[in-house]
Amino acid sequence: MEDPLLAAGFWGAFFGSAVLMLAASVAAWLRSRQRVALLAAMSAAVAAFCVAAYLGWVLPVGEGQDRLLAHVVVGTAVVLGLMMLSMRGVLRHPATARRAMALLVTPGVVVLGAGWFLPPGAALALATLLAYLLGFGLFGFAIRALVRRERESLSAVVGVGLVLIAVGGLTWIAADPAHSPWWAHAICAVAATGYLAVMASALWSRYSYLLELSEVLAHGPSYDPVTRLRSHSETSHLIGSVFYRAPGDTRSVGVLVVTVANLYSLENLHGRAACNHALFVCASRLGRAVPKDVEMGRLGDDSFLLLLRHAQDDRRLHRIARQVHERLSRPVVLSTRRELDNLDEGRTRWTAEVGVAVLVAPPGMPPSQALATARSMGKAAWAYPSRLAGYDPGAGKIVELPSGEAAQESPATTTG
Repeated sequence: MEDPLLAAGFWGAFFGSAVLMLAASVAAWLRSRQRVALLAAMSAAVAAFCVAAYLGWVLPVGEGQDRLLAHVVVGTAVVLGLMMLSMRGVLRHPATARRAMALLVTPGVVVLGAGWFLPPGAALALATLLAYLLGFGLFGFAIRALVRRERESLSAVVGVGLVLIAVGGLTWIAADPAHSPWWAHAICAVAATGYLAVMASALWSRYSYLLELSEVLAHGPSYDPVTRLRSHSETSHLIGSVFYRAPGDTRSVGVLVVTVANLYSLENLHGRAACNHALFVCASRLGRAVPKDVEMGRLGDDSFLLLLRHAQDDRRLHRIARQVHERLSRPVVLSTRRELDNLDEGRTRWTAEVGVAVLVAPPGMPPSQALATARSMGKAAWAYPSRLAGYDPGAGKIVELPSGEAAQESPATTTG
């Protein structure tokens, strides 16, 4: 092999990253974050052992290594697949977890059993084929989640893609390690290191999410899940700054009030922790659904306030309202536990009953009047099929806004 020191440098970076990830997992375990620590440790240990086996550091090159690699490839594919499904929340439900285990473990057991009746090279080829089939299946699952804009879906796509690249390159290197070029080692090492980086980023995102969620469950309504403040006082300052107009300023202010109708019943049925979790999820989804120029804040215990400083086009406000309603109306599984490692083991499936009010506050309308009108419209929206309400200044009454993509070009319809 040309430039073995260069190849060793790339692999040194990979194993150094694995050691750092293991150290971080130990620190997380000592801080009683067992689930995150276990996933991080398994990611680093499985990846490091797989690479070491492919490079011939576990057994010398020969038939014994091929037989070992067949087991390593199958075991790595199954373990990484289960880890990915666990991070995506697929294993949260017992019935789904059993089906996923059967789909991943059963083919692995069959391939390993059949491999003992084949020559070592053929057993390794069969195991590699199974790994790629499982990998492409998980890649398709991740692509589907990305199309549906699910959380952490991009990390899953990139992570699975990097694993497929690394396994393909290592298979080539293991076939003829003495003549493998240094750049093949470099590509595999970079892909493997990238996989660890993606896993570390996803796990940190999950860890920080659980930390933030634990704060929400602890502080309740005194913690603002939109502005990340512990009180609603900042919302009052926000309203004053948005509605303030200099002399001669004739701009209109866009006001959207998002009201969740079934928070009170949720609290009565499942407790305050579940209600706080629901508020946290709604606020997180709201932050991802609105453009960056929209100001957000809490408005009471069951509502959110969205303000647009320059509301030149009411069609844009209608489009934002439909997007907010669609995002917040997706089902969510809520937790009633306060322990950090068990926050994502909820069993309460809940769908927010959301009403969205859209109001263009003309120059001269006091903020108190605009907010009072918008809040009334938000509650009136619950009675409309579209759950969207607007205000017709000509008729002087609340009207329903149509839902759907085609509604962007259609006018609001009066419902009386």
